[in-house]
Order: sequence, then C-alpha cells, then structure tokens
Amino acid sequence: MAESIFARVSRLLSAKVEDTVDRMEKAGSDAVMREAIREADRAIDEVKAEHEATMARRLQAARQQKMLAERAEELTAKAKFAVDQQRDDLAEAALSRQIDFEDQAKKLDAVQEQTHELEKRLEDSLTALQARKRQMEDTLQAFTMSQQQAAFGGHGPAQPSRSAEKKVDAAEKAFDRAMTGAGGVGFTRTDASTINRVAEIDGMQKSASVAERLAALKAGQAA
Repeated sequence: MAESIFARVSRLLSAKVEDTVDRMEKAGSDAVMREAIREADRAIDEVKAEHEATMARRLQAARQQKMLAERAEELTAKAKFAVDQQRDDLAEAALSRQIDFEDQAKKLDAVQEQTHELEKRLEDSLTALQARKRQMEDTLQAFTMSQQQAAFGGHGPAQPSRSAEKKVDAAEKAFDRAMTGAGGVGFTRTDASTINRVAEIDGMQKSASVAERLAALKAGQAA
C-alpha cells in the first residue's frame, strides 16, 4: 500500500474531529463524517490483517525453532554412534551441524521477540482506531439529531455535543503508547579486513566447540 499502516493510523488519530464537525456544519451535510468513518473502517481491517500476519510469522518461527531443537538432539545420538564406530570424522561433522542448528534457533528467538512487539503495537493501534471510530459515530449521531430538530421547527441547528473530547484524548494516548519504542539501532560500517578477522574468530570458536563436544563424548565412553 502507498501509505504504511502506522502512518495511516497516525494520520487518522491526529486529525481533529472538531474540524470535520465544522465542515459538516458549513456544508449542512454529514457526508464528510461518513467518509471519515469509512476510512477508519478500512484502516481497522488493514490493522487486523497485519496483526494476523504478524502472529502467523511468530508462530512459524516457534515451530521452526522446535524442529531445529529436535534435529540438534538427533545429531547427539548420531555423533555417539560414530564415536562407537571409531569414526571421529563423522562425529565431528554431526557436532558441527548441531552447532549450526543451535545458531539458527537462537536467531529465531530474535524473530519471535520482534514479531511479539509488533503484535502489541498493532493491538494498541487497533484499540485506538476503534475508540476514534466510536467517537466519530457519536459526533455524527449528534449532528444528525440537531439537523432533525431544526427540520421540525426547533431553535435552529444545535451545535453537536463536544463532550467527546475525553474520548479523543484517550484515543491519542493509546496511539502514543502503540508508537512508543519504534526507534531502531544504527550500525557503523566496518572495513572488509576487520570483518574477515572477526569471521576467523567465529570459525576458531566453532572448531573449539566441536573439539570440546567430541572430547566429552569420548570421556563418556571411557566412564
């Protein structure tokens, strides 16, 4: 979509309903408010859809993490079998693959945390939008009643009640909570030589982990 969900939510919640009321009064028509309510409905549907998609990503990450944990556990048995058969090379390969699975599982922790935070922001946005829609509906109803009273010989078009200001404040506060913590973390560029050296450390650490696990397996056999 041309406009991001959170940008759209921000625009809808920051718009002053009082301005829309003034335009309705000048035009003598409720068309402006009805269109605003329809736009709020569309935004609510979009937020709901994004919330469902975000939840699906989080659940998928959890399922993948569980699968990786199961495969890592299977590799422990395979490595033990290889040691029994005096095939240290195969045991090392199994343990190396096990470490890869464990690293992938750790990355999925971050995915689950990020999607969980996004879910919460979307839930807060949805609550704020629903509150804003109810406030607009109340305002529209008051305007319609004032027009009807005027048509039946009342004392002229009554100004729509603005006692809903508290609802507007509540909606804006809910949106503020939804948007809190949206900042990112900046990363400094590093030259290729430094990156390669750090990668070499990673390789050394992995080799050390494989050797440590292999020694542990052998020690277990000796016992």
